[in-house]
Amino acid sequence: MNHTYKVLKSDIELFAAALSQVRVYVVQPFGEDLIDIVDYGGPLEKFTPESVKISGKYYMRGQFEFRVSM
Repeated sequence: MNHTYKVLKSDIELFAAALSQVRVYVVQPFGEDLIDIVDYGGPLEKFTPESVKISGKYYMRGQFEFRVSM
């Protein structure tokens, strides 16, 4: 099954996701084709250079990927 998504990396992308209130899900990559979906998430509540807050939980930007479905 092919699933199209966009990885939110920059502050501008995170800001746009917060404004539009799209569902952001949290993924922990383990390799090129190996991932673990940590949280199916929700709207992005807050972000800093170090972390992102989704559904009341904080995730470190350096450890996780933040994705939106296309």
